[in-house]
Amino acid sequence: MTKPIATILVLCGASLMSFVGVLIRLLDDATGFQILFYRSISLTLIVLMVICIRRKTNPLTFFKSIDKHDLLMGGWLAAAFTTYIFAMLLSSVASTLLIITVAPFLAAVIAWRWIGEIPRLVTWPTMTVATFGVGLMVYDGANLGYSLGNICAFISAFCFAVMLVVARRSRKIDVLGGTFMAGVFSILLGGFTALIFDGDLAISHSDILIILFMGAFTIGIGIALVTTGTGYIPAGEVSLLVLIESVLGPIWPWVFLGEPITNYELVGGTITLLAVMAFTVHDNNSKGRPMSKGL
Repeated sequence: MTKPIATILVLCGASLMSFVGVLIRLLDDATGFQILFYRSISLTLIVLMVICIRRKTNPLTFFKSIDKHDLLMGGWLAAAFTTYIFAMLLSSVASTLLIITVAPFLAAVIAWRWIGEIPRLVTWPTMTVATFGVGLMVYDGANLGYSLGNICAFISAFCFAVMLVVARRSRKIDVLGGTFMAGVFSILLGGFTALIFDGDLAISHSDILIILFMGAFTIGIGIALVTTGTGYIPAGEVSLLVLIESVLGPIWPWVFLGEPITNYELVGGTITLLAVMAFTVHDNNSKGRPMSKGL
């Protein structure tokens, strides 16, 4: 596969994932746990199919290959999936997606404290700038009643960052095994909690179709396209390309549903995105130099 084709695949995958917010806004009455349950069913099936095709294996052989790293990644990613959905329900799409972009900074700090990877000097100034941008959105969210949703978005970013560090520590080629387990855990968590807190799993047919589509195509196929292209593009470039999800995500609800983007979200989001881009570009340019180990 050539690099231009791989780039297109990553951009297409990230673009598909950017439609999650607008699809959630189209739902009538499905709760967060019901969304988690049904979305995870189609997501898990698609990821399993992609794994079998990419690894040229069968489901049984794949199941036998699941190890503790896949389980650990799956647990943290399931937590990220859950809090992400509630962030979308309790906050704006723009704030949710833009707050989650701080995950690379959180991953750098967690990797430093957990596996001894000393963060590069650029981490601290860019993280400070990103924190300021997030602070603007959090301040705006407090005034609009989005505080709980923004907290969920930050927790989602933290859980995703931990998953990234687990994946790095495991030295796995891809995280599809962990993604599959995240889907399995999310099915169990979503189904169990929906029965307890919502009484049942019954939702409208239109909601079921939208949620299944969300899991299969915007998340399942989106992740498959991104992971397929990443093997042919430097990691730093991939990190920049997938930012298109955070750029396009707030636009779709605004264009199709009229969900406004506030000035604080626009300014804070721009500051955060620029900080993440600067961090990623510098990190990519620094590859090849040995990373210091400590602690």
